Amino acid sequence: MIKETFTIAVDFDGTIVEDAYPKIGRPIIFAFDTLKRLQNDGHRLILWTYRKGRTLQEAVDFCKENGIEFYAVNNSFPEEEFDTSHSRKINADIFIDDRNIGGLKSWGEIYQILTGEAAPKKSKLHKKGFFSFLK
Repeated sequence: MIKETFTIAVDFDGTIVEDAYPKIGRPIIFAFDTLKRLQNDGHRLILWTYRKGRTLQEAVDFCKENGIEFYAVNNSFPEEEFDTSHSRKINADIFIDDRNIGGLKSWGEIYQILTGEAAPKKSKLHKKGFFSFLK
């Protein structure tokens, strides 16, 4: 069975680490563990962030120190050169960002969604009616 792989664009501040821009916040729980598993599963990870220059390099270095080297950074592929005559949007199958509608899901939920593993459903309690004892 061939496993589907994705190109996944991941934000940095507020997504991989707590938002402390321009500083680097503390890692969000399970972010690096999940990103490593996604890479091991064959997915391509792109760092897609507002950061540039020195602060961007600090983020890239911080991720590398925590075991993540991205396929590309703020580009669709490593060799891409940004051309201001084209759109700044990158080509990715999935975007993970704290500014999604509904906010950032937990990294455990993100992994479950991407791998197809279903999260356990909450059981519904059925209230019994007053006369249910008659059955």
